Amino acid sequence: MADIKKYSNYIAGEFRGADEYIEVENPYTNQIIGLAARGGEKEADDALTAAKKAQPSWAKLAPATRADYLKQFAQVIRDNRIELAQLLMHEQAKVAPLAQVEIDVTATYFDYYAGWARIYEGEIINSDDPRENIFLFQKPIGVAVGICPWNFPFFVMARKVAPALLVGCTSVIKPSSTTPLTTLRFAELIAGLGLPEGVLNFVAGGGSTLGNALVKHPLSDIVSLTGSVDAGVEVIKNSAEKIMKTSLELGGKAPAIVFPDADIDLAVKGVADSRLIFSGQVCNCAERAYIHADIYDEFMSKLKATFEAAKVDDPALDGVAYSTQVDKAQLEKITCMVDRAKAAGVEVVTGGSPLDKGTGYFFAPTIITGADQKSEIVQKEVFGPVLPVIPWSDYDEVIEMANDCEYGLTSSVFTRDVNVVMQAQKDLNFGETYVNREHFEGIQGFHAGWRKSGIGGADGSHGLEEYLQSQALYVRY
Repeated sequence: MADIKKYSNYIAGEFRGADEYIEVENPYTNQIIGLAARGGEKEADDALTAAKKAQPSWAKLAPATRADYLKQFAQVIRDNRIELAQLLMHEQAKVAPLAQVEIDVTATYFDYYAGWARIYEGEIINSDDPRENIFLFQKPIGVAVGICPWNFPFFVMARKVAPALLVGCTSVIKPSSTTPLTTLRFAELIAGLGLPEGVLNFVAGGGSTLGNALVKHPLSDIVSLTGSVDAGVEVIKNSAEKIMKTSLELGGKAPAIVFPDADIDLAVKGVADSRLIFSGQVCNCAERAYIHADIYDEFMSKLKATFEAAKVDDPALDGVAYSTQVDKAQLEKITCMVDRAKAAGVEVVTGGSPLDKGTGYFFAPTIITGADQKSEIVQKEVFGPVLPVIPWSDYDEVIEMANDCEYGLTSSVFTRDVNVVMQAQKDLNFGETYVNREHFEGIQGFHAGWRKSGIGGADGSHGLEEYLQSQALYVRY
């Protein structure tokens, strides 16, 4: 492996190798494309110590000065956008256009939060005492730990870095050990910008070792995790004794509801795009569809044709809808869930099994009907290109089915009736609802789930507040 690049951790302004390295596989070629230094308790302690030391001085800088670094991050990304997108595509088999979108939106994200430097503010509160003023100041929490997922590793890194640094927190980022390379390459690219040492640190490693060490460490003040419910439970357990703030995005089982007056072609496209993007490995994907009985047959015919027309191949090829799953374990999980659904008697309209292309971990675009509302395939997150479809005829019935889920991240409705839109908005118990479009959030919104989909959220002004704590000042004169 002499010709395979080694990526180092970035701690206190220095790059550090390791005795042990993580092998990073290209899921399409099944070849090792890079080695990431594996961090553990020692690296966690060093990174958090550096971040704690740097935080007071960083917080004393004017927000506009801190914002200048975010603008530089954005420019570095744009200057290296092609290289970064190629690396991202290779380490996770994300189709080339989507990989490029992730890189470009990440640059925009840093610029977006840089723009908040002169906007976020405290409050002046009226006192009952005429000779007293009450001020509410917003101060940085301190040291922020960001634990990132493998599906959007570069964008979610920015989601955890940009608001934290802007308000005066320092940060330690743990990229996923499955897809750490693009993030560690970013560390190399920003190393020459003059960012004070310790303000931003990157350490790769496993969740059960490095992740737990970061969460349990007495110097961490907030942990923001994007990952599975099981990972979120571990973060809560490991942070409980410290009474530390956690911000968690933990996945979903989003319903898409299609009403009888919907534009069927638009609804088919919206549901298909929401299910097949990145081979279904997106937390806010449409994971189940409820189609009104009056249009069910037409919708299903067009949806089946759309799924079967989706090109599944090399992520670098033009026109590919999606490529392989991220690894063998993910493919096996999807296969087992579909096999259990088959055993329970569902009908596979199309797909239903892995695709043998001689390389990679491919699963065919799959539509399932006849699944019971309480079945695993309807209730549990698949995180793959598999869509159970259920017909409905009564509004209250479909809302009950849509809400019948332990998750509460996203949802969607397709209708031309604004009255239905507004009623469904009231009745759906999800952090986000999309109308007549695919499931994909905006950076100025607020990406936050209900129930087991998480605690807190990200993006927009409310995402900034995750890294702030208030201090009331009572001034009597």
